[in-house]
Amino acid sequence: MENYQQLKEWRDQKIKSVSWDHHELNKFHDKLMRRTVQIALKEVESEWGSPPTHFAFFVMGSAGRSEQSVWSDQDHGIVYDGENPLFHDYFLKVGQEITKGFAVTGYEKCDGNVMASNPYWCKSTIEWEKQILAWLDEADWESLRYFSTFFDARVLVGKEDLLQRVKQVAFLKLAEVPSLYQRLYENVGFIKKGLGIFGQLLPKEKGEDAGNINIKQTILFPYVNALRLLALLEKIPESSTLKRFQRLPEEYASIKKYQTDFLKLLNYRLYFQKETVNYEKVHLLHVKSMSANEKESLKELIKNGRKLFKETKKMIDQRCLR
Repeated sequence: MENYQQLKEWRDQKIKSVSWDHHELNKFHDKLMRRTVQIALKEVESEWGSPPTHFAFFVMGSAGRSEQSVWSDQDHGIVYDGENPLFHDYFLKVGQEITKGFAVTGYEKCDGNVMASNPYWCKSTIEWEKQILAWLDEADWESLRYFSTFFDARVLVGKEDLLQRVKQVAFLKLAEVPSLYQRLYENVGFIKKGLGIFGQLLPKEKGEDAGNINIKQTILFPYVNALRLLALLEKIPESSTLKRFQRLPEEYASIKKYQTDFLKLLNYRLYFQKETVNYEKVHLLHVKSMSANEKESLKELIKNGRKLFKETKKMIDQRCLR
């Protein structure tokens, strides 16, 4: 496959065969994204020559955590070695070409412009280290949201150690100012309500999405956000929620038991979204189409996600008050 259009056709042919299994689907996404990046690099090299220094192209969001559904949007960035302004021009061009390629091969552009085509997300290692410290020093809602987005990054193509070097700066800063853990918790502390006082599911009541629950905001995020906070607390650099569960020390036994729920949730999501035809609807779950047993299972996942999030808060408070 030599161009983006051929990759898109390959995606369209193959995606359904892996859409039933979380791990297989995300392996397929990785393969598709890597091939897209390789084509983009060749495009830039044909005009600008070979990369002038070491770099890493990283993905964030659901791609960074290896939690993509059938449809996914773009969240990515670039980190490169060295401070030459010409390096920045080169890698910004790479970021622009990758963004274009991803759009063709099936990944919608990020509404918030969190992409390597944006200079804000294409920086040298030194600039990224300064950015991490600035976000944590500012510690306002937007800065901490950007920081959390970045911490879910993983390298897709390039030098892994460039990204890890930047993440280490975050661990050192948090160790110096442990109250930041509480600020990070507050930043993601709002959980969209999924259950009523009588234990009933609460789908959206009005608008074109009436009758649906947003599975990402209501059910997935409590698990994702809790494990990100614990990964920061325990200096775990992995971006995958499942790997974060696995890397937690043994004293987190009460937390690790929720891993089974999270994996069930990932596959549950795929089961109900197998007929979704675009990114707009991929996070919506139509309650009336579910059986009584499916609803009960969903309620259990919602309850356990909230329990996990509360337990995480206790652990953060204990650590910060030491």
